[in-house]
Amino acid sequence: MIKLAVIRIRGQIGLSRKVKDTLKMIHLFKRNSCVILDANPSYLGMLNTAKDYITWGELNETIFNTLLKNRGKLPGNQTITEDYVKKKLGISMDEFSKEFMLFKKELKDIPGLKPYFRLKPPIKGFENKGIKVPFSQGGSLGYRKDKINELIMRMI
Repeated sequence: MIKLAVIRIRGQIGLSRKVKDTLKMIHLFKRNSCVILDANPSYLGMLNTAKDYITWGELNETIFNTLLKNRGKLPGNQTITEDYVKKKLGISMDEFSKEFMLFKKELKDIPGLKPYFRLKPPIKGFENKGIKVPFSQGGSLGYRKDKINELIMRMI
C-alpha cells in the first residue's frame, strides 16, 4: 500500500452536501490544504466522490519530510521542531518520516500535531487550463500519480 497526498483546490461555492461531508471527513476544510491518507478502498471512494474539488497522488518520502518540517503545525500555530519530535518520540524527524512511509508510525503518534497541512498557492499558478478541468486534460483536478510531489514543492 502507498501513502496519498490530497490537496483541496476549489472552495465552498456550489458544493453538494455529500461532497461537503466527504471533505470534512478527510479534514480538508479550506483551499490549499493538504492531508496524507493511506490508499485503502474507503479513502479511494471518498476521493472519487470529491474529485471535482481536489487533486491527489502518490507521496514520496523526501517531500513528506520537507512538508512536515516546513508546514507541520502544533496547537497555538507553532511550527514543529526537531527537538519536539526527539523529546516526544525519541527519534529524529528523518527517522519518523521513514517509519511513517513504511506504515510503522502515524501522524497522530506526534502529540498535538494537526492532521492537515496549510499550503500557499502554487508558485506560477496551477496548470494551464485552470482549476475546473481534470489533470488528464491539462487542468488541475483529480488523480495525478507522482506529479503531486512537484505541486507540493511549489506550494511549500
